[in-house]
Amino acid sequence: MDSVIKSLVVYFVLWLVIRATGRRTLGQLTVFDFILFLIIGGAASRALMAQDYSLTHAFLVIATFVVVDVAVSLLERDVPQLAHVLKGVPTVVVENGHALSTRLRRARISEEDVLEAARRAHGLERMEEIKFAIFEASGRISIIPKRNIAAGEGGSAPGGD
Repeated sequence: MDSVIKSLVVYFVLWLVIRATGRRTLGQLTVFDFILFLIIGGAASRALMAQDYSLTHAFLVIATFVVVDVAVSLLERDVPQLAHVLKGVPTVVVENGHALSTRLRRARISEEDVLEAARRAHGLERMEEIKFAIFEASGRISIIPKRNIAAGEGGSAPGGD
């Protein structure tokens, strides 16, 4: 029972630490972030295993993590308010071509991060071409480009209905 309680405490402490560090997907981790997570994982492992390195103890710790993870995902699905707390909410960081510097700072991303996402998703080169950039709860940046109606984009296709 001690292993289960330790596992629960470590799970929620690690969740709080990772949540407090901000939203980044694994693909966006810096080398420093990766090393930090490796160190945290090693420290958590030592704390959980204490002096007991038996397979039974290891399986009990792993099973506890899996059960808690499934329970949390079910709670997120069934209680939307809890999902907002656990996952976070999307944040608009660019509106009509203007970067919202306070929100960018709070999200700990730069205008260059937004422009990189715009280039990657839509081939956009300037901030003025972005209608909205949204920093998603997942850590990704979604780009909604402005429609250039004068150039024929955003209208109906020739010969359409």
